[in-house]
Amino acid sequence: MVRINSKALIVFAKLPLAGSVKTRLTPLLTPEDAAELYRCMLMDTLSKVKRLADVDISLFFEGGREAASYFEKTSGGMAVFPQRGGDLGERMMDAFLRTFEDGHVAVAIIGTDSPDLPVSFIEEAFLLLEDPSVDAALGPSEDGGYYLLAMKRLHEVFFRGIPWSTGEVLERSLAKAAAGGLTVALLPQWHDVDSEMDLLRPELRAAGNGAPLTRAIIGCLGFN
Repeated sequence: MVRINSKALIVFAKLPLAGSVKTRLTPLLTPEDAAELYRCMLMDTLSKVKRLADVDISLFFEGGREAASYFEKTSGGMAVFPQRGGDLGERMMDAFLRTFEDGHVAVAIIGTDSPDLPVSFIEEAFLLLEDPSVDAALGPSEDGGYYLLAMKRLHEVFFRGIPWSTGEVLERSLAKAAAGGLTVALLPQWHDVDSEMDLLRPELRAAGNGAPLTRAIIGCLGFN
């Protein structure tokens, strides 16, 4: 990939396949409806991040040839790469490493579970990294994880020994960063879409929230 900007955003995504995404929402939703919800969240996220100025966007997907074909068609021209590694930490570390190797000097990563995340939060992460005393920025999520991680160079402490998919991710990440002598700046707290209560959030149904497809599918599924 040819580097154009010094800043880069990594988006981690999955193929919207029934039975493989948003499984915590089944049997509340059918696997097919859960997959369509995820697809809408994915497309809202991709549409939103394209509005970022002076930031190179890369999509790293989970899956094989079918996923590669899907994302090459739906990414809207952004760079697309397969995720590599074992657990989530290894795959994120590899994505950061590859992006830094392209010559970027500030890199952030997000997923697709917060389709209504304000773009200003991502912009703020890059602004925080301009402070020489800040090594990394984290966006806390209400479930104890984080929706964004940004760094100026690779710090492996964020990817090793973290209990992924638990409510201890943020706490453990901050503790390991502190033990490693790193200064972490925190963004405003936000939420993921993982449960029935999340589907009922007024923010997801608010006009102008930057997630029109997600808002529409939630309404169609009866969460008004």
